[in-house]
Amino acid sequence: MEIRQVSAKHGWHWIANGFHMFRKAPMIWVLVCFTLLLIAMTLALIPMLGQFVFTLVSPVFLAGIMIGCREQDQGKQLEIVHLFVAFKTNVAPLVTVGGIYLIGQVLILGLVMMIGGSQMTDMLLYGKRVDENELMVVMDNMLTASLVALLFSIPLMMAAWFSPLLVVFHNLQPIPAMKKSFFACLKNIIPFQLYGILLITFTILAFMPYGAGLVILIPTIFASIYVSYKDIFLGEETNITDDYQPETNYQKATWSNKADEPEPAQKEEQREKSKRSDTYNENSPLAAEGDIVACDVCKILIPKEEAIRFNGRFFCSDEHFQQYQENMDADIKK
Repeated sequence: MEIRQVSAKHGWHWIANGFHMFRKAPMIWVLVCFTLLLIAMTLALIPMLGQFVFTLVSPVFLAGIMIGCREQDQGKQLEIVHLFVAFKTNVAPLVTVGGIYLIGQVLILGLVMMIGGSQMTDMLLYGKRVDENELMVVMDNMLTASLVALLFSIPLMMAAWFSPLLVVFHNLQPIPAMKKSFFACLKNIIPFQLYGILLITFTILAFMPYGAGLVILIPTIFASIYVSYKDIFLGEETNITDDYQPETNYQKATWSNKADEPEPAQKEEQREKSKRSDTYNENSPLAAEGDIVACDVCKILIPKEEAIRFNGRFFCSDEHFQQYQENMDADIKK
């Protein structure tokens, strides 16, 4: 499984193709994301433990959504059950990925608290008030702590970005999957920078109409993860065009009332029919038994039960039967 390096414009393609996947089934996408949000809110009601539990099982939910994306990409229907389908397979590796990510978050949070100092901790957790001089020191420590948190959070997120997909689609173990995910993001850091900038911009725009835009943005982000996985690991791009429309060649248009000339393949088929009709023998054993008859127009041999019978004559198709009737009508008029 090779990691491809793609150009910067693919960062936009991932979002555009993700939105296309959402647009193909918007209602079910909204239902899946709403169900996931409801689960997260329910677990959040459990103090401390609920947030930890959701972080542990979130890779399982993400893997299920990615399986649904693959089903949709193959022309099948995304369903709400895809959100839970990963609980039947690869549960332990996926939960391990969630556990590693949780441990990383806890370590980063502890490091931020150490850098920020006890004053920042008291102010954030307990609402302790400080004077102006202390506030400047606290703000300086908070800025340093934020930069340190960003410095360590980005690699952790890179390691977790593709790991659920690599576990569920390629049966990789958690550590190799997170390593491969990290190096895949690192190798494509430029398109991911454009991807991140665009997501931040779209998030700001989505919050403007009272957060209503998140109904579209969140499913688009989930779908874009699958699109970026296909692009980087499989070398495939999702086609954002609608259903294929056959191209019309207007140069072949004719303005006459005459029937079109048969194509070379049709001419060859007609020659084969003529050859078979030439070899037809009315005294053959099959014909004698009455199981095989010949079309009155093209003389091709066909089973009697499949032929169209009219006035003791047999025809292989409706077209030849209509042709016979037209010829009869023309003879009557003469």
